[in-house]
Amino acid sequence: MDIKNSVALVTGGNRGIGEAFVRAFVAAGAAKVYVGARDVASAQHLVDEAGGKVVAIALDVTKPETITAAAAQCQDVTIVVNNAGQFGMQTLLKAPDLETARLEMEVNYFGPLGMSRAFAPILAKAPESAIVNVLSAGGIVAVPGMGGYSPSKFAARAMSTCLRAELAPQNTNVVALIVGSVDTRMASHVEGFKETPATIAEAGLKAIKRKADEVDTDFMAIDVRANLARDPKGFELQMRRSLAGERVTTGR
Repeated sequence: MDIKNSVALVTGGNRGIGEAFVRAFVAAGAAKVYVGARDVASAQHLVDEAGGKVVAIALDVTKPETITAAAAQCQDVTIVVNNAGQFGMQTLLKAPDLETARLEMEVNYFGPLGMSRAFAPILAKAPESAIVNVLSAGGIVAVPGMGGYSPSKFAARAMSTCLRAELAPQNTNVVALIVGSVDTRMASHVEGFKETPATIAEAGLKAIKRKADEVDTDFMAIDVRANLARDPKGFELQMRRSLAGERVTTGR
């Protein structure tokens, strides 16, 4: 699939990995990039940078009415990047209630699902189109210290496979990006080597171009998959250490 002259929409596009995706699409020759953000003003710097190619739209993926409004406004979209994410830094049992876990599921699972449902008919109008779900290494190995975040990414990964099957007849590919250690606000608790958001966006665009199904975007994601394949039980026990309050450290 060619990125040039495409029209992309990036949720949570005002900072971090989303911001890097916006810049990558512009650099690759996309005709237009919609930046979805809860606060439109927070994406103004990207609008100013791109000279008319970037359009900021109000979008909160936990609110179906804003998804519906975005779909009505953005009828020319050919690529949807479901990047918006939520990590509450609570464990499943020690959290005071289910509010954090519910929010993680709302943002990380139901949000991308709602976006996919709303934009599927729009994507069907293009000869080629794509949905990119920005997931996590916590979606291929359960991390107890990540509470509801890890289960939500497992769910989103399974959703990606189901959507890929449903959307194949209309030539809309669904890409699952497995992201590990990235230098963003969400990963501020992680020590050690971290990839730049630009590296993840670059991997994402390459995955779109070659119509990949699932891609490990960085060293930590690759390392997690390798360790899981090598010794599943040993790796599960290693992940339990996160419950003791040990800080997560990359292998590099």
